[in-house]
Amino acid sequence: MTGALVVAATPIGTLADASPRLVAELSSADIVAAEDTRRLQRLAGGLGIEVRGRVVSYFEGNEVRRTPELVEAMRSGQRVVLVTDAGMPAVSDPGYRLVKAAVDAGLPVTVVPGPSAVVAALAISGLPVDRFCFEGFLPRKAAERRRRLAELADETRTMVFFEAPHRLAATLEAMADAFGAERHAAVCRELTKMHEEVRRGSLRDLVDWARESGVRGEVTVVVAGAADADARRPAPSERELRRLVDELVSDGISRRDAVTQVAAETGLPRRTVYAAATSTD
Repeated sequence: MTGALVVAATPIGTLADASPRLVAELSSADIVAAEDTRRLQRLAGGLGIEVRGRVVSYFEGNEVRRTPELVEAMRSGQRVVLVTDAGMPAVSDPGYRLVKAAVDAGLPVTVVPGPSAVVAALAISGLPVDRFCFEGFLPRKAAERRRRLAELADETRTMVFFEAPHRLAATLEAMADAFGAERHAAVCRELTKMHEEVRRGSLRDLVDWARESGVRGEVTVVVAGAADADARRPAPSERELRRLVDELVSDGISRRDAVTQVAAETGLPRRTVYAAATSTD
């Protein structure tokens, strides 16, 4: 008999967001692997259920050691339910190693979908959500944070970040420097909880607010993508266009096809690229 891994989302604030499936899985699991066992017991108490299976801790500090043990339990036919403190396991939380190990072992892996701060913040941010990327927590060191944000300056998708409240003002300021102070963003605090708050505006405005307000609680930051990234990027010079064409020709592509490919990659008219490629200057 083969067991299974159940990756289960837990409420990020309001207990009423817990799904009936979560209640059923926690009640019937052979093993519940929890990021914090005390928080799991509080959750179970709030839901009015008893966790009858064995409860074990599964957090960043013991993932490597605990994963083989849980895989063996599943091999023996036990059903393991994985939960974190809030939201979906493996999304900037422990869980990836166990999911990968179960998949590699050919064991069934299923999910109890539910609350996620990433999706919740996107939905109420007022920013485009047709395409987005999740960046998790930025580096804590200022220089590393600046470098990472510089890499994202031309990202056209809406971006979602997690941040600690005491670092929020510094992070928003670094974002304003990297993305421009007028870039729109939303700071979502304490989602689904009693003191839920969403602040929307330019990064400049949000920096001032964060400095003055003394933000507390769980924070998710949503930042608009660079809609005009291509427009802000300088057009290649004639010399650069000629070099691009010559490189393709040296790889065995005909000059005609090389001109067409460079035109497509740069967004320039084909005649502009052709003129640059055939220039003798």
